[in-house]
Amino acid sequence: MSLAPAADSAETAMAKVSLCSMPLVLAIILLSATHSEQHQSSQAQTLLRIVRFLNFPTVLNSWNNYKDLCNFEANSSLAVVCYEENITQLHIIGEKDAPLLPRNFSIDSFITTLVKLPSLKVLTLVSLGLWGPLPGKIARLSSLEILNLTSNFLYGAIPLELSSLTTLQTLILDDNMFSGPLPDLLSSLPVLAVLSLKKNLFNSSLPISLSDLENLRVLGLSHNHFYGEVPDFSRLTNLQVLELENNDFGPQFPKLGKKLVTLVLSKNKFRSAIPAEISSYYQLERLDVSSNMFVGPFPASLLSLPSMTYLNFSGNKFTGMLFENMSCNAELKAVDLSSNLLTGSLPKCLLSDSKDRVVLYARNCLDTRNQNQHPFPFCRNEALAVGIIPERSKQKQASKAALALGLIGAICGGVVLVGLIYFIHRRMNTNKTMKKSPPRSITENASSGYTSKLLSDARYVSQTMKMGALGLPGYRTFSFEELEEATQNFDTCTFMGEGSHGQDEARRQDRCSQLWSNIAGNDQRQTSEV
Repeated sequence: MSLAPAADSAETAMAKVSLCSMPLVLAIILLSATHSEQHQSSQAQTLLRIVRFLNFPTVLNSWNNYKDLCNFEANSSLAVVCYEENITQLHIIGEKDAPLLPRNFSIDSFITTLVKLPSLKVLTLVSLGLWGPLPGKIARLSSLEILNLTSNFLYGAIPLELSSLTTLQTLILDDNMFSGPLPDLLSSLPVLAVLSLKKNLFNSSLPISLSDLENLRVLGLSHNHFYGEVPDFSRLTNLQVLELENNDFGPQFPKLGKKLVTLVLSKNKFRSAIPAEISSYYQLERLDVSSNMFVGPFPASLLSLPSMTYLNFSGNKFTGMLFENMSCNAELKAVDLSSNLLTGSLPKCLLSDSKDRVVLYARNCLDTRNQNQHPFPFCRNEALAVGIIPERSKQKQASKAALALGLIGAICGGVVLVGLIYFIHRRMNTNKTMKKSPPRSITENASSGYTSKLLSDARYVSQTMKMGALGLPGYRTFSFEELEEATQNFDTCTFMGEGSHGQDEARRQDRCSQLWSNIAGNDQRQTSEV
């Protein structure tokens, strides 16, 4: 009987507690709603500032409701995606060939505003007239997975801070003015799958570290100034698209994985042969090696690869004979074999009347009247030149080197021989002179009142006068001490030559005299100062 009142009292107590907690729950709900509204308002203000930075482009005219951002209806120029009321994707695509933003635009302030959307995972800002060096603070968007800044006017180097974006999967900086070497930092992006830097001003060889991007599927480096050998990409087993058009890569064909779907090597400096293993690239759909200097036999097996749809071998030095019974993939849409050294007959599979297939083969030596062809001797001679002329040039270079060494040896031998003859002749004349007029010692009878130097000078003067009396040109000899004093201890500035060389030496002596006088003047000035 006593349990009923106890139960009633418990229920009453719980009711009182629930009534007391209701205001707290309502307060929490109100606070969360207020915080949510404030957060949305903050994001709306950030987007409004972004639009102002972009100078109110016409593609954003339809964006007039900044309060309900996450429910905005996307279009081809603008899209905003939210997750849990946070903006995670922002896509703004301007008009094609958009001009530069005004001079008062600041790329640094613009990026500072962008990083106030810290939850961004995808950022696409295409053709908006952005200009300036890309600030490193963009790496503050630490959650970025896709960054696309195509068709702007960004210049300078890729900021090193991008290496901290460890979640970055796609980096597209096409059609800008980035320059300098490609940094090694890209190898520190472990999940990078798409790297596209086409139509920029990069000028360097490719870092070997690119071959460490194991997840890379697309690599686009066309229309830059890259040069040198392509790194070994055979370890990039996931690589499907490699576009290197219009650079200075070469000379060897790159080492690649077998999962390639698109390979574009046109307009480079490759001049090797096509490796045989390319015939096992069964997933290859598009191959363009045009406008290079490739040599060797044309790999006809590529025509029948099961996935091949586009094949361009034009503008090279491929040789070989084609046959009518060669097989082709039925899905081939375009084949360009023009401007090579091919002979024989065009395969019948390429001559089908399909309107969907384009086949070009002009400027070869094929046995056909269609499209302009060279006579057979032209391709034969050119093929011989490609294979033989390099060897001949090497032989010519070797023969020239041998001839040069021979000439140098002959000249040296001649100089030694002439010097030897001159030395012998001089020695013989000296011996004859010594026999005819033996020297006399006059210092033995010298008076004690005169020095030996004075008597020597008198002797040399008397000998000079005697030689002049005989009609011979006068001369005198000098002692070693006199020569040393006259030549300033045999300084090179006092040397003289003969003929035109003597004039050059005279000019050199004059310059040396001026130099010595300057040095002497400086010494005197320093002495006086002391």
